[in-house]
Amino acid sequence: MSMHGVTTKIVLRYVFIQTLETCAFIGILLLVQNWVAIPSWLFVCLVVVWIVKDGILFPFVWRAYDWDHHEEANPMVGMLGVVQERLDPGGYILVRGELWHAEVDQSGTMVEKGASVRVVGRNGLTLFVEPENDQE
Repeated sequence: MSMHGVTTKIVLRYVFIQTLETCAFIGILLLVQNWVAIPSWLFVCLVVVWIVKDGILFPFVWRAYDWDHHEEANPMVGMLGVVQERLDPGGYILVRGELWHAEVDQSGTMVEKGASVRVVGRNGLTLFVEPENDQE
């Protein structure tokens, strides 16, 4: 697990969001205390475990907080896919073993099931593709 690329900005985002989450957790514990008596030592231990959990998880989730380079984290442009459902203009393709919704980038073009396509763009969970064989 490499943490190459972690910046101060990413760490601050993570700390800010986890601080809000910890405050919400403390608020829930205080509400629960109205119905169930929670000893002070247990209350403090629960909060400490919650904070330690956030520290342990950071190396695994930090990329999700790198909002400035999210496209670089998962480059799809240029990859090849196989059409699973005819693209007219939209349908589904298989790229790297994952099923993606795709639309043909060229207007008026249809791509049949089983054809090879190349990813030329992406908007959210929709890939924009063009046929791999341009003679069509």
